[in-house]
Amino acid sequence: MDALKLMMSDLAAGWSNVGLAHYLVISALLFSLGIYGVITRRNAILVLMGIELILNATNINFIAFSRYGGMNIDGHLAAIFVIILAAAEAAIALAIVLNVYHRFQTVNVDDVSSLKE
Repeated sequence: MDALKLMMSDLAAGWSNVGLAHYLVISALLFSLGIYGVITRRNAILVLMGIELILNATNINFIAFSRYGGMNIDGHLAAIFVIILAAAEAAIALAIVLNVYHRFQTVNVDDVSSLKE
């Protein structure tokens, strides 16, 4: 039992060293991967996944700044709003992608250029 308490205290001590900069670095990496996915991918599903990565990076920033900026709840409320926005975006975008696939038999965004017709 003492070994478990010692292990838990070591784990808690390791997490106490995590600061705002660590969260910002993770968020920047996720944001960069999301931008890379949106810019370079031609598949609509992969573009949507890139947008989700961007939204998750903003959520990490909201929560981190809320945690390290005075323990207010504003960042948490903003993150919940972004999660709701991401769910709505995913549902609508998936419906659009399914309609585009039904009409053009592809989800490649470069091949779908005749949407005006």
